[in-house]
Amino acid sequence: MADAPRLGAGAMILIDPPAVPAHGRMWSHLVSDTSYDELHEFAAAHGIPARGFERDHYDVPDQFYIRLVEAGAVPVSSRELVGRLVRAGLRRRKSES
Repeated sequence: MADAPRLGAGAMILIDPPAVPAHGRMWSHLVSDTSYDELHEFAAAHGIPARGFERDHYDVPDQFYIRLVEAGAVPVSSRELVGRLVRAGLRRRKSES
């Protein structure tokens, strides 16, 4: 998807390493520390289906990881990803869904 838009100034999309096993593959989490709108726009532009969104993140199969980083998603640890969501006020726990 070479023609998909890249992130603009101030935008911050984060992705953690594919480390969660499920359905025969490994999964990453894709989040924004700015807004859900930014996250949904980035995900849609890069072929991540809306059904992958859960509360505050997209579950992303490992084969998307490199492409999303090349498109501007910033690789961070899982701990850093959750911390950034909390600090941005965008963390939604299961009990809040």
